[in-house]
Amino acid sequence: MERLFEFVVNHYILVSIFVALLLALFFVESRRGGKKVSAQQAVNLINRDEAVVVDIRDRKEFNEGRITGSIHIPLNAIKDRAGELKKHQAKTVIVVDKMGQHAAMAVKQLNAEGYDNVVRLSGGIGDWKASNLPLVKK
Repeated sequence: MERLFEFVVNHYILVSIFVALLLALFFVESRRGGKKVSAQQAVNLINRDEAVVVDIRDRKEFNEGRITGSIHIPLNAIKDRAGELKKHQAKTVIVVDKMGQHAAMAVKQLNAEGYDNVVRLSGGIGDWKASNLPLVKK
């Protein structure tokens, strides 16, 4: 620990640059995929603001259980089918995937298509289930 402190003191410029780059990376990564909302925040958005849920999972996973009223647009078709959401453009759009890993790409594509109020469900359907929230099955 003494050596670390000595290194920091002797090379404060390098350490400062490293910390600045680390903070910049954290900032860019947190902004890249849009704002995250928890399952409870998503419920509030759906109930109070009439938010629209877009499920980007594949058809099989979607049929196994989905959030009530969600619109199914697979991730690979989000760019082509973004026009289907035009009537909901004034509302908040919540993008949902399986575990919260791919929603950032969909948010980025929807933002590029002109949708400004797009968020992603943190943890995806996995977090939704863990919060004991209901899913509809076909």
